[in-house]
Amino acid sequence: MTTLYGLPPIIGDGARLLILGNMPSAMSLAAGQYYANPRNAFWRITGEIFGFDSAGPYQERVAALQSHGVAVWDVLHSCRRVGSLDSAVERDSMVPNDFAALLVEHPTIERIVFNGAAAEQNFSRLVQDKPSIPTVRLPSTSPAQTMRYPDKLRAWRTALA
Repeated sequence: MTTLYGLPPIIGDGARLLILGNMPSAMSLAAGQYYANPRNAFWRITGEIFGFDSAGPYQERVAALQSHGVAVWDVLHSCRRVGSLDSAVERDSMVPNDFAALLVEHPTIERIVFNGAAAEQNFSRLVQDKPSIPTVRLPSTSPAQTMRYPDKLRAWRTALA
């Protein structure tokens, strides 16, 4: 099984909020874009909350998030996994991203939001120097998370408001 490597963070100067997934899906890695699976609700939810076209070109969506002080990254730098499910990641293969360096470079980040339980659990388990920044876990935007869309949107809107 080959080792998969994540994507670089979406982050701009003055980022205040860091949204962390666990590891990009196979589709996202192939596209080189976060949340590339059209069934993933991430862009639809953030588009509704921040007022941009969730179906627009990727770079426009990225710029819209950055203009609202939102950064996106993943907990895992690398891992071994077959398919895209978080449950398929080999536990002993997980290597976290360097959050200490990111937070030194971007000291304006004041809150971390986990996109699902796996991101929160792996961050807690793997990140040695945890920042003293408030965190909140939200329902995963993944199509594997079967919560109804209006309920996901409400949870995300409440947390990001």
